[in-house]
Amino acid sequence: MKSIFDFSDLYIHRDPVDLRKSISGLSVIVESEMKLDLKASALFIFTNLRRTHMKILYFDRSGFALWLKKLEDSKFSWPKSAKEETVSIKAKDLALLLEGINVWTRFKDVHFERVL
Repeated sequence: MKSIFDFSDLYIHRDPVDLRKSISGLSVIVESEMKLDLKASALFIFTNLRRTHMKILYFDRSGFALWLKKLEDSKFSWPKSAKEETVSIKAKDLALLLEGINVWTRFKDVHFERVL
């Protein structure tokens, strides 16, 4: 089984999808809505409306694979304020997201003119 760190690109579909969709249905979303190449070395990440389930789709040399994670008592943090339909994410951030950490809230940049 591959690791999320084996992929060069990771893309989140910002809007929730009906996760009754499997490989074929999610592949259509990747091509038609996200406008991405299914055969790229990439992970395509989806969630449901309640953000309790996440599916991750990818293609390797032999075919498609689909990972599923279901949360019992919490929700995935998700890029709600992003303007783009497709949001790029780093593998280390996806790992944190899968652990339940909100990677979308970051410290603001601090600018100063002098120290003391």
